[in-house]
Amino acid sequence: MTTAPVARKTTTSAPVPTQSRYQNSVAEYWNAEENPVNLELGKIDDLYHHHYGIGEADWSVLDETDPALRKERVTAELHRLEHAQAELLASHLGALTPADRVFDAGCGRGGGSIVANLRYGCHSDGVTISAKQADFANEMARKREVGDKVRYHHRNMLDTGFETGAYAASWNNESTMYVELELLFAEHARLLRRGGRYVTITGCYNNAYGQASREVSLINAHYICDIHPRSEYFRAMAANRLVPVHVEDLTAATIPYWELRKQADHLVTGIEDAFLTAYKNGSFQYLLIVADRV
Repeated sequence: MTTAPVARKTTTSAPVPTQSRYQNSVAEYWNAEENPVNLELGKIDDLYHHHYGIGEADWSVLDETDPALRKERVTAELHRLEHAQAELLASHLGALTPADRVFDAGCGRGGGSIVANLRYGCHSDGVTISAKQADFANEMARKREVGDKVRYHHRNMLDTGFETGAYAASWNNESTMYVELELLFAEHARLLRRGGRYVTITGCYNNAYGQASREVSLINAHYICDIHPRSEYFRAMAANRLVPVHVEDLTAATIPYWELRKQADHLVTGIEDAFLTAYKNGSFQYLLIVADRV
């Protein structure tokens, strides 16, 4: 059963609800961010993803002897891997129709909402705490001529102001580490209709390992985030009527992306070794969690 889309306001921006000092610092970070690992990959096809990749890499790109062509091929391969991750997430959103609405929480520069629209033809509302990202993403939607169905909003994903029960599906793609999970899942549960689908792909620290490792602490400092323990996801979901129906460990699948990125001199950020060490020593995991709103 589908729900007809609710009439939408013509504006895509509204005053962001009261933010904590930390949230303000996150907004400042992403308003200033111009990282080539996000921008150069997105320029390939105007799909700008703010997350990592999965799948086996084509290592032949490193054998290219022409420096300019090697740079181009490595960039394209990293983008292929990150796009595969976005497609995997989208494939778990359920049986959506063009009449359905979906919610992209922490949308970044908007690639995930475009992927969902291309796959299902659905309406999408993306939310980011960065006004600069929202403006950029809306321009990309206009460029693709899907601005009537895909819109991005400068709002707080913990308090969106969107209509209760209006969404068939929602997701976070590597953005949960910027917020309190209890508050985040409460908002997703409010926005989703009964039986709606929630999906997240996220990095979390492994409780079986103990407390957050040194490498996880380095990642937190690099991105000014606060990576949650694995158990907290399931506890906070259960408290907010989100019942997991599928959990998949993508840790092994993401390691090739990081190993290739480490050798991409034009894209390295200095955090690659921390990710690789944490994934390989078991202190950090890359999870896909799919849950239904009951």
